[in-house]
Amino acid sequence: MLTSIFSDTTSSIELSSILLCSICSIILGMLIAFTHKYTSKYNKSFLTTISVLPLLVQMVIIMVNGNLGTSVAILGAFSLVRFRSLPGTSKEILSVFFAMTVGLATGMGHLAFAGIMTVFGCFALVFLSFIKIYDTNRQEKILKITIPENLDYTTVFDTIFTKYTKKVELEQVKTTNMGSMFDLSYRVTLLKEVSEKEFIDDLRTKNGNLKIILTHPLTESDL
Repeated sequence: MLTSIFSDTTSSIELSSILLCSICSIILGMLIAFTHKYTSKYNKSFLTTISVLPLLVQMVIIMVNGNLGTSVAILGAFSLVRFRSLPGTSKEILSVFFAMTVGLATGMGHLAFAGIMTVFGCFALVFLSFIKIYDTNRQEKILKITIPENLDYTTVFDTIFTKYTKKVELEQVKTTNMGSMFDLSYRVTLLKEVSEKEFIDDLRTKNGNLKIILTHPLTESDL
């Protein structure tokens, strides 16, 4: 069942076998693309690339197989990841390698193996994307606040932090505006049922209504 559809003689491959592998590559690539679309943010260009990538990797494998060996084929195929000129999210990188792995399998004729692993992998992605076991603490925030240089940043917000937070850690202090201001970066864990607006309003009374940013530590661009 999991044997290759290609014969042991790799010097010649029938056209029908190549077409069968190509059809499987496109179908499995589209399945991976639909899974990525369902589990994360996407754009049409990336989904199109994921759909066609297994076919391209398959073509590389078929062309070099029997000449330079499987190791060189894998090296050449995986070098295709360089098409990503911009840094992607972890899910995008995962989808790229998923599609390339499927292309490696179909290029070597292991269609049953490629199909089974694609279905299993897509199921795992969907399942793990929607269970809450890996969810981050939604009460944990990154607080960035600007204060004048005449304020003592080590104690100025102590009473506010005691009222609204369970844990506070000062991560970075940076001077700005020719040294006349401090940019502070905190990692805070808010108490449950705390109003973020009230928290920010109290901070504004201390920093002179200067800039305040409250964000989640892991945004989509960081993933």
